[in-house]
Amino acid sequence: MSLEGLKPHVELIVRDETSSLDERLLNICKLLEDNVPYYNWVGFYFKNGDKEELKLGPYVGEPTDHTIIPFGKGICGQVAVSNQNFVVPDVSAQDNYIACSITVKAEIVIPIFVDGENIGQIDIDSNTPDPFTSEDERFLEFVCKEVAAIL
Repeated sequence: MSLEGLKPHVELIVRDETSSLDERLLNICKLLEDNVPYYNWVGFYFKNGDKEELKLGPYVGEPTDHTIIPFGKGICGQVAVSNQNFVVPDVSAQDNYIACSITVKAEIVIPIFVDGENIGQIDIDSNTPDPFTSEDERFLEFVCKEVAAIL
């Protein structure tokens, strides 16, 4: 299914008020991981209260030890500080990369804003070198806006 074709499914998940917030976030992760062949780990990180760190939320993929990420560390921690999308075509070329798995070749992280504040992000790892395009960025920005509406 195309990224564009996934948008109505994301909207349905977000609007499913019979499911909890975490269930909806997990269902988005499953939808993306199941339907985009190069999305091999899909998860959400959120600001951990007043702390300068991110806490892992719902995700699908290999288990990770990175349940807490300090601001500034790794790709996710850098996005928490920069408030900018971060597309990494080759994780081995990044000095400030936190390795989750030796199979991961690329990563994309898109921030989630609520009332102008960066409160979290969607993080996607790929086992395919340099798979992410501007279409992925625009699609994931759409996903983040949808998620922001229910936070």
